[in-house]
Amino acid sequence: MNAQVSRIRARDCRHPAVLLATGLGSGLSPWAPGTVASVVALPIWWFGLSTLSLAIGVPLLIVLCALAVWVVNMACGAAGVGDDGAIVIDEWLGMWIALIACPRTLPAVLTAFALFRLFDIAKPWPVSWADREVGGGLGVMLDDVFAGILALAVLQLSLWGLDIP
Repeated sequence: MNAQVSRIRARDCRHPAVLLATGLGSGLSPWAPGTVASVVALPIWWFGLSTLSLAIGVPLLIVLCALAVWVVNMACGAAGVGDDGAIVIDEWLGMWIALIACPRTLPAVLTAFALFRLFDIAKPWPVSWADREVGGGLGVMLDDVFAGILALAVLQLSLWGLDIP
C-alpha cells in the first residue's frame, strides 16, 4: 500500500462499504494503519477463523477476498478515493492468509504477523508487481494476498524445519 495521508475520514465510515474497507475504522489510525489493521485482524483470526478446518477456511478466505474486492471498489466510489491508506481490509485478508494452518500458539502467530508485515512493506516480487501493475479493488487486494501467501509459505517451511511450537 502506498504511504500517503488518508483522504478517508471517520464520517465516511457511515457508508457500510467504507466501514468494512477501513477494517471497522482501524485503517484510520494516524500511525502505521496497515500494521494497526494487521494487529486488529489477529483476535478475529484467534477467536474465529483459527477454529476452522482447512477444508472450510481456504474456500472461506477465497470468498472473502472476492467480496473484499467488491467492497473496496464500492468504498473508493463512496469516499471518492483511489488506493487510500485507510483501506486496510486487504491487510486483514493478507494476515488471515498468512495464518491459515498456523498453530494457535503465540510464537507461531507472532512469526506469521512479522512475516506478513515484512512482505507487505518490502514488497518482493510478486507483491511489487501486483502493487504496481494491477488497479482497482483487485489491485488493492492482490498485493496483500501475495504477501500473505509468501508469509504462509515461509511460516509453514519454518514450522516444518525448525519445529516452532
